[in-house]
Amino acid sequence: MAVTPLILVGAGGFARETAEAVRALNVVRPTFDLLGFVDDAPALAGQVVDGLPVLGPVATVGERADARVVVCTGSPGDYTTRRRLVERLDLAAERYATVVHPAAVVPRSATLGHGTVVLAGTVLTTSVQVGAHVAVMPLVVLTHDDVVGDFATFGAGAGLAGGVTVGEGAYVGAGALVREHRTIGAWSLLGMGAVLTSDMPAGEVWAGVPASRLRRADIPADFISRRPVTGTTT
Repeated sequence: MAVTPLILVGAGGFARETAEAVRALNVVRPTFDLLGFVDDAPALAGQVVDGLPVLGPVATVGERADARVVVCTGSPGDYTTRRRLVERLDLAAERYATVVHPAAVVPRSATLGHGTVVLAGTVLTTSVQVGAHVAVMPLVVLTHDDVVGDFATFGAGAGLAGGVTVGEGAYVGAGALVREHRTIGAWSLLGMGAVLTSDMPAGEVWAGVPASRLRRADIPADFISRRPVTGTTT
């Protein structure tokens, strides 16, 4: 059975988790030839990470036009990196792979954008729309009619009630819960374990139970309004 070459951008925790999801998927249905990681960190050059080689810096992706790509970066400290790397790579949307761990539940009524990763134990119930380059950590629950924008991130165990809208690039921290029909604005960050009961504006950091505003997010002034160049659903 033919498999598709795959390169993971980044070699940190999320990239290593994505690699394990690919391995698990391949056991069930051979899908990808996992070539390794690319990363600009000089200390990683030539190293082997979790059994996979670091092929070189991010620009190395250009040497393998036959390979699909997943950008696996981002943390609460800087959750803009995934979009910035997609803009930098300037690849066509179809170059990006979507990875779903076989232990995740994704029904036919749900949609996933390219470059999105869904890790083990996640459940999408029905009619959930997830955009491109979204990172969904283990045990996340997205329920009926949720809509998730490109580049969003969900920490492990986060949960959305029905009809929630998550804006582009928003970060929902581990264990955070969101009440039904609420909106999280673009590039906002909802803290770990928070309980959101009201709408959250774009570009802010909220935390607590119930969640309330802490400060503006550390996001470049034009980041919320400008659109990515390529590699997204819009």
